Amino acid sequence: MHGFRKGLFALVAIAFPLTQADAATSTFDGTWNVRISSSSETCGNGATVAIGINNGQIASSSAAVNASGRVAGAGSINVTLSTGIKRAVGFGRLSGSSGSGTWRGAMCTGTWTAERM
Repeated sequence: MHGFRKGLFALVAIAFPLTQADAATSTFDGTWNVRISSSSETCGNGATVAIGINNGQIASSSAAVNASGRVAGAGSINVTLSTGIKRAVGFGRLSGSSGSGTWRGAMCTGTWTAERM
């Protein structure tokens, strides 16, 4: 029985911080407009993608682009966008109703900015 209590205490100690982190990520829930830029003409410039965030999980709001990733409680974001065989990974930070960061793909890199819709 003594081991059971230790195990239960450890489980509660681990679960409590995770619950707090999940509650914090809801701050960024909603639909976001993300503008993707690249300094290279061959990579294209000026694409805009709508993404949705629900409980810190990222999902695309468009059938044309698949988005996945996560937003941490402090606003750091890690997202992967893909369409067909093209894929890009982005990192950055959301704060309030805006955000920014960088992205990289197989042969291209650039920056992104986001605004909550």
